Amino acid sequence: MEAETALAWVDQLLARKTGKRLSVLQRDILSKVLRGQKYLEIAAHSGYTEGHIKDVSAHLWKLLSGLLGERITKSTCRAVLAQYSQPLFEVSATFLPAPSPIDDRRSSNLLGREGAIADLDRLIQQGCKVIVIQGEGGLGKTTLAQHYLQTQGFEQVLELLIAKESQNMTSAERIVEEWLKQDFQQEAGSEYGISLGRLKRQLHQRRIGILIDNLEPALDSEGRLIPPHRAYVELLRVLTDAGVQAVTLITSRDRLCEPDLAVEHYRLPRLDLTAWQTFFSRSMSIDAVTLEQMHRAYGGNAKAMGILCGAIREDFDRDMAAYWQEHRQDLLATRDLKNLVISQINRLQALDPVAYQLLCRLGCYRYQEIPAIPSEGMLCLLWDVPPDQQRQVLTSLRNRSLVECEHGKYWLHPAIQAEAIARLRKSSDWEIAHRKAAEFWTTQVLTIETVQDALQALQAHYHYIEIQDFEAAAGVILKSRTNQWRQFLPLGSTLYRMGLLQPVLSAIVQVIPNLENPAKLSELHNILGDLYWITGRIQDAIACQEKTIALIGTAEQKRSAAPSSQHTAYYFQMLKVDAQLSIGLYQMDLWELEMAAQSFQQVIDLAQNTAHHPWAEKAAVCLALTYSYLERFEAAYHLAEAAYQSIVTEKLVEQSGRFAYFIQMLGQTYTNLGEFERAKAMYDRALEFAEESHYTQVKAKTLSGLAELCRCQNALDASLMYHTQAIALLETIGAMCDLANAYFQLGLTYQASGRSQLCQNSLEQALRLFGQMQATRQVEKVRSQTRFDDR
Repeated sequence: MEAETALAWVDQLLARKTGKRLSVLQRDILSKVLRGQKYLEIAAHSGYTEGHIKDVSAHLWKLLSGLLGERITKSTCRAVLAQYSQPLFEVSATFLPAPSPIDDRRSSNLLGREGAIADLDRLIQQGCKVIVIQGEGGLGKTTLAQHYLQTQGFEQVLELLIAKESQNMTSAERIVEEWLKQDFQQEAGSEYGISLGRLKRQLHQRRIGILIDNLEPALDSEGRLIPPHRAYVELLRVLTDAGVQAVTLITSRDRLCEPDLAVEHYRLPRLDLTAWQTFFSRSMSIDAVTLEQMHRAYGGNAKAMGILCGAIREDFDRDMAAYWQEHRQDLLATRDLKNLVISQINRLQALDPVAYQLLCRLGCYRYQEIPAIPSEGMLCLLWDVPPDQQRQVLTSLRNRSLVECEHGKYWLHPAIQAEAIARLRKSSDWEIAHRKAAEFWTTQVLTIETVQDALQALQAHYHYIEIQDFEAAAGVILKSRTNQWRQFLPLGSTLYRMGLLQPVLSAIVQVIPNLENPAKLSELHNILGDLYWITGRIQDAIACQEKTIALIGTAEQKRSAAPSSQHTAYYFQMLKVDAQLSIGLYQMDLWELEMAAQSFQQVIDLAQNTAHHPWAEKAAVCLALTYSYLERFEAAYHLAEAAYQSIVTEKLVEQSGRFAYFIQMLGQTYTNLGEFERAKAMYDRALEFAEESHYTQVKAKTLSGLAELCRCQNALDASLMYHTQAIALLETIGAMCDLANAYFQLGLTYQASGRSQLCQNSLEQALRLFGQMQATRQVEKVRSQTRFDDR
């Protein structure tokens, strides 16, 4: 059996069953093994290490075993494949087409990149963790990096697309937060350093591929990361850590010159003339002299190759010489992709003005969190084109290779996007294009079921910011939709409940200084207060809610001078009682119990037997717990019983996790009152709701409550189990107030079990966190209720 025949048959079998071909290195290994060569000989011939050849071979034998249904190794592959020589190889020689000389690595965009792939393999074998693939625009850096990461057996591939304009860049803090949340199912920490630590642990445990694409907008003239985004240095430091299993590829036109980062630069070579010849020959007859001139003029640029081929095919009936005769003077003057893009866009403007107009308008999209735009997002920018002609415009643009398209979604190549943005800024379409795009994103998302839905809805905010319409940008944050928990909440509130604190925090802080509308300002401060509360900035949170109430007063004065709807009056009052309820909760976390009781009573007085009665019922639950802490047990019992009856008769509880927060508070009240059976019933109910609706904070608080309940019943082992679970969850989401209290309760349990050192350690943690929150009353409580020794 000849080795080449075996290779051809295996390659065809693999293609039929998987749609893929053997890689160049796999073909080389199989061919030499069938000829009896050893791994060391193969390594010496190919330029790889013997270890890498063994690793690739092991994967190859596993692949062949799966194809043939029996175990194949280096020593048995010749004998096994020989069994198929008569019945199959004769058939394959007659009926199967010859294997393509270009395997999947050498697709249209990867012609001539075998050497680059081998270079990347070699660098990684040498221990490089982060490789900057450097070269001019359109050279194929991104295509190479994506293909390499997707074909190297990584458990997961993460992509970070840097914005084309520096001011639109996503912060490193947010990138890390989203990776943890969406890709590793981990909650981000309340601080960037904590989030980086969690990411580093994940990368130590898992073999991940990471692509950071188009880095140059983040670099200054010296190749260093620009001041607003220095946080990327810390992220890259994590990615270059010796212990991580991740491999990171960065594409950039410019060199990254951060002296503290151990990155390897790899300059991607231009495609040679042979690659261009192979590519063009698939679509047309080649004029060798013309092709050589075009290749020289565009420096072997991969993107230029594709654009030129499309133009010649569509606009010049595949006549290469005719195309070049018309355009050579314009293009020979410059040699980079930027000038090619300008030329192509100018040509589009002359040939199809409507498609050109759409191309420029597409520059308004960001292509970041939502990297590709559905066709409806394209059509909404054709507001001045009859509906029956709009699809033709899309087809015209797509056929000229000026817009990328896959699975019905569109995006601009970064170089083309940059030119589109520049031209759109100068046109009269700048503002209306952003408004139409914002309206598209707003109407596209009717309900928010996933993080992607929420991020898609937030896109409208960025469009309004671009045209400095801060009122409309605030409206995006405040637009209410039904979310996955069946709550009808503003987008900002839903975002932070999903754990996406950074985007909503940045959005609110960005618009507040530019607003004068007291109604919108009051709503934004109401959401901002909760954000500060979650992250432990309780004094700032209280100030935000007090600002909310003050702004409502201003808004009501303006309303009294002009007619307004009944709904507006309802909403203002709702904000007022919600802000007052929030202040009470914040004060309780500071252990300012008398002040908290006053706040809850104010809510009851404002809302009881009104359209806002549900807030009075929530405040009554909070007041019951406050009274139980203040040892006003009779008053606490009276309020708790009223709430309990409403819960068991389902008058108070909606079937959502939101009210679970107040149910677990009722469980805490009954624990303080010694009503352990009812406390357990409330905790069980709260835990069920919290797990159903994925409210990590409520689940953690409920587990902490169960731990305290078990301690009161002297079930110390069960108590410690609940403490451990609660603290792990709270550390994950960075809920500082709850975490401090959880450590305090853990200390009490260790004290009850006689473990003095563990008790001391837990109380120290509690005191540290309460100190960071400036919760002096909480610090006093810890010291007064425990035998804490701080010597």
